Amino acid sequence: MMAGKSSACKVRNVDINPCIEESDGSQKCLDAYNYDKSMCSAYFMRYKNCRKYWHGVMLQRRRDGVKPDMPTAEEREQIITALGGKPY
Repeated sequence: MMAGKSSACKVRNVDINPCIEESDGSQKCLDAYNYDKSMCSAYFMRYKNCRKYWHGVMLQRRRDGVKPDMPTAEEREQIITALGGKPY
């Protein structure tokens, strides 16, 4: 009997995790190349850059008093569109 959501559930929640697509890409690459990490460095870099970018957005929103700290999936889509594509 858990009071909150499991961490696995949170990781798959698009409103909480902005980098599900990049995470899935990394996992699929590892699966495809029998877990040879050297074949997947581009996927890992995309995921790392995604996390870094949205973490910065989250910190700025927190400083500005904007709630929720992480933009929802819909808000993130609008931000990415306004930027002309993913900045990472």
